[in-house]
Parts: sequence; structure tokens; C-alpha cells
Amino acid sequence: MAAKKIVIVDDEESIRKTFFLILNKSYRVYLAKDGAEAQSRFKSTSIDLMIADYRLPDMNGIELVESLRRNGYGGEVILISAYADLIEPEVLARLRISHFFAKPLDLNALNRSIDYLLRKDEYASGRPM
Repeated sequence: MAAKKIVIVDDEESIRKTFFLILNKSYRVYLAKDGAEAQSRFKSTSIDLMIADYRLPDMNGIELVESLRRNGYGGEVILISAYADLIEPEVLARLRISHFFAKPLDLNALNRSIDYLLRKDEYASGRPM
């Protein structure tokens, strides 16, 4: 089975690198420092999951997801933010954002969510992972 593809969108290089180190053993990981770079990643390859920070330099994570959904992206999305009070649950539901995590991140919980989202068909069918 081909490796699932994840885009990490965060303006902090240390966070992008940390995600890459954690995820690249199991998944194909692409990095983007802002919304524009993320959108170009979606144009050049088929993405299974996007993990995006809410605060980005050119648009916020909600605006990025809205744009990608308008352009046909139907994959999984995890939104992360240090500003949980700015995130409205109705918006998460409307944009089909799978999970939301507040910073500081619980990396174990985040890893379990990523694995579940990218392997839920395997979980449902009872196939070994």
C-alpha cells in the first residue's frame, strides 16, 4: 500500500520539523510555511490529511480549509491552535475539520488521531494494520 500523504502547515519551522521527524517513518510528509505554499502542495499531489495551525502569516487555518474545500479537497483535516477561544465548533463542523487540538500539543493523542484518520478503513474492516 502506498504511503498516505500529509501536509503540515505551520509558520514555525521547529513545529514543522518536529512533525516531520515524528511522522515521516509511517507517512509521506510535505511541509508548508503558509497558506499559499500549502495550496501549491495540493495542486502538485493528492493529499490524504492536512494538519494546519490556525495562525498563519497570509491567511488563517480556517480560511485555508475553506479555500481547499471550495477547490474540491475532501480529505481529513486537523486544526491546531494556541488560541482555542477563537475557534468556533460550528465552523469546525461546517468545514468537516476532523479534529482540533489546542497547543501545547499532546503528541501521543495527536499521533493516535492521525493514525485513526488515515487508517479508519482498516479499523472498520478489522484488517491488520
